[in-house]
Amino acid sequence: MGLRGNGGVEVLEELELPEPVPTAGQVAVRVAFAGVNFAEIQHRRGEFGAPHGPGGVDVPGLEVAGTVEALGAGVGGLEVGEPVAAYLPAFGGYAELATADTRFVRSLRTGAGEVDPAAAAGLPCVWPTAFGLLRDAGRLREGEDILIHSAAGGVGSAAVQLARELGAGRVYGTVGSAEKIPYAAELGYDQVFLREGFTEPLAEVTDGRGVDLVLDPVGGPVRERSLSVLAPFGRVVAYGDLGRHEQWTASVWDLWKGNRTIAGFNIGDLARRAPERIGDYLSEALELLAAARIRPGVTQILPLAEAAKAHELLETGAARGKILLSLT
Repeated sequence: MGLRGNGGVEVLEELELPEPVPTAGQVAVRVAFAGVNFAEIQHRRGEFGAPHGPGGVDVPGLEVAGTVEALGAGVGGLEVGEPVAAYLPAFGGYAELATADTRFVRSLRTGAGEVDPAAAAGLPCVWPTAFGLLRDAGRLREGEDILIHSAAGGVGSAAVQLARELGAGRVYGTVGSAEKIPYAAELGYDQVFLREGFTEPLAEVTDGRGVDLVLDPVGGPVRERSLSVLAPFGRVVAYGDLGRHEQWTASVWDLWKGNRTIAGFNIGDLARRAPERIGDYLSEALELLAAARIRPGVTQILPLAEAAKAHELLETGAARGKILLSLT
């Protein structure tokens, strides 16, 4: 499934492309399932530039699970036929074969047992993101309270579970529509609010104290209002712009005078400058999944030919949890 140009879902088309060959430090993965992420919608829309792959074609897809098809030079620790999950920072997952840097590839055979590829395919991008948000950018400490915007999405579904694993106190969430509240509540949130007007009910349930950490992929007014619900030394971590708002600038004076912090997390930058951390976090997530301490959050599996439908669900906000594309 490739892109010859940017635009709406109509630019996604099934294409016959040459099989990718792994170079040194890479493996080729026979893809069984590919996760669908909002960044792939941004890729399709042109927010990362025009397609610039071989022949002017890009293949979307940031995360996959399948089996190792071939090994590049110098690869050790993996073997042909081994079940794996992989993060693909340069995309390429909506395909029968994808090449992956071994720093972002982990075996599905863990110390706690073997993970099903259909459960693992939604982990390689989302769970390292959740780890980076909570453990690194958010500096979460045991007992701290958290607010997670887009609580029913892929990252939100992972972050609430990981927050529990890391010893968070109360975990609150916001969603864009009332229809998503029951699903989000089942994920383990203490309370879930509508994102519109969330500040008032949050202040009520926290007795005016607010929360220690806010995870925000929405941006704009939501990010600005999130600063107002921070407890002393609270942090807002920005990691997206789902609302497609104009750039918003915070006042350093307000941050200083209010004992507040704004941080950022971007997995693409981490892949460039600290790639080993992504692999470590993927390993940790797979171990947690194999031990049944977390749930993969997969709510829908569509055939690859219905990638456009998957994009529509995510782009319109109708999706809950994680959507996968099946190539089996």
